[in-house]
Amino acid sequence: DSVYFWIEFRIYFVQLLQLKNDFIKQLTNQYGKQESEQFFYMLSEAYLGYTKIDIALNPNELINVQKHELFSMAFQRLEKNEPIQHIIGSTYFYGNNFVVNEHTLIPRPETEELIDWIVKDTENKPMHILDIGTGSGCIAISLAQKLTKASVSAIDVSQDALVVANLNAHAIKVTIDFKEQDILKAEKLFKDFDIVVSNPPYVRDSEKKEISANVLNFEPDSALFVSDTDPLVFYYKIAELFLAQAKKTAILYFEINEYLGQELIDGLKQLGFTSVELRQDFRAKDRMIKASI
Repeated sequence: DSVYFWIEFRIYFVQLLQLKNDFIKQLTNQYGKQESEQFFYMLSEAYLGYTKIDIALNPNELINVQKHELFSMAFQRLEKNEPIQHIIGSTYFYGNNFVVNEHTLIPRPETEELIDWIVKDTENKPMHILDIGTGSGCIAISLAQKLTKASVSAIDVSQDALVVANLNAHAIKVTIDFKEQDILKAEKLFKDFDIVVSNPPYVRDSEKKEISANVLNFEPDSALFVSDTDPLVFYYKIAELFLAQAKKTAILYFEINEYLGQELIDGLKQLGFTSVELRQDFRAKDRMIKASI
């Protein structure tokens, strides 16, 4: 009887260290060892509540079949290049955990730098801020959390993205005025703003070959891509609305395509912006612009 018990026991449980080794080994050819390890640690925190240190201290911990199945399903999705953030259902950004799914872009570290720039530039006082193309709400929510006296609004063309953004704002306990709007069809901004910020679609169709499969196949095209014939269409539309309906002391911030920085600077100056500043991100790529009149 004891023999049968142990056979059954081994079927229903696996040691944590063995699970880790098997998981990483099977993904290393596709992702490399370092990234495969990172995936395992992220999943362990999501599914087991274990940090990297917990795993090191408890290598013989027995993982039951239900938890093992979660790792197995995650492995299958990673094999298909699905983003780890979609598998877990969230990602860490600017000090908070944000829900993300196929309807939103996954927030990137360079966008944290854009938020930092705005926060460092801005005195925490009553003001109106607008985030255009909010997606998961990461920019608007982060600014509302840091600039507590500001009134923050955010728009997006996607109803599905706004559902996610609302969930994130509620979870992080900030108040955002979300509106559904196609900025390309807008005739004016709905109030005077002190700060307007946008991370609009800026990847040209011809650059799709540079985009990894996990982005190309799983993140929304409408939030990523623009035509080669008019790649700055969102920037110029937002800039024109800004000039028509923003305070004279207002400031415009953009995240940009690294290849189009100088072209956008020239265009903004032609529209009437007297001060345009370009900044690079932590990878030394032209990534952010600040413009004012």
